[in-house]
Amino acid sequence: MTNGGAGEKLVLLGRVVGVHGVRGELKLESYTEPRMQIFRYQPWRMRSAGNETTIQGCRGRVQGKGIVAEIPGVGDRDAAMALIGTEIWVARSALPKLKPGEFYWSDLEGLEVVTLDGVPLGRVSHLIATGANDVMIVRDGERERLLPYLPGRYVETVDLEAGRITVDWDPEF
Repeated sequence: MTNGGAGEKLVLLGRVVGVHGVRGELKLESYTEPRMQIFRYQPWRMRSAGNETTIQGCRGRVQGKGIVAEIPGVGDRDAAMALIGTEIWVARSALPKLKPGEFYWSDLEGLEVVTLDGVPLGRVSHLIATGANDVMIVRDGERERLLPYLPGRYVETVDLEAGRITVDWDPEF
């Protein structure tokens, strides 16, 4: 997560991983669930190597195991090739409002993680989906821990204001 113009929070939703055909279509990796939701949240802020472009009107379709996007202004394979590796960001305000107690992964990244006894375990680096449950990757500089993100079982509280997640976890594990 990073800030955009005027202090606006941005959320990373995907990236360009290749090209499709000769008309400038792009293969995308989408971090949304389901993956086609990426097209619901626009405008996109396309970022690569210090460059940023805001684009509205992106469309896409499922193609095999991936998704293919048509982006206004990208009309040939060469233009599409130049975008490989570009990240797709959107304003946090473009995402749906969540119910109380629900969080986007980007809201949790960077939060301090402490045990019920106040023992610091590190900060949330990122989360991964395992199928059974989401897992927080918590790093403290020396060590990396994988903690199940299971509210009510291991995750006791998430306090965005304080920047802290309290977990029921053995610090030696």
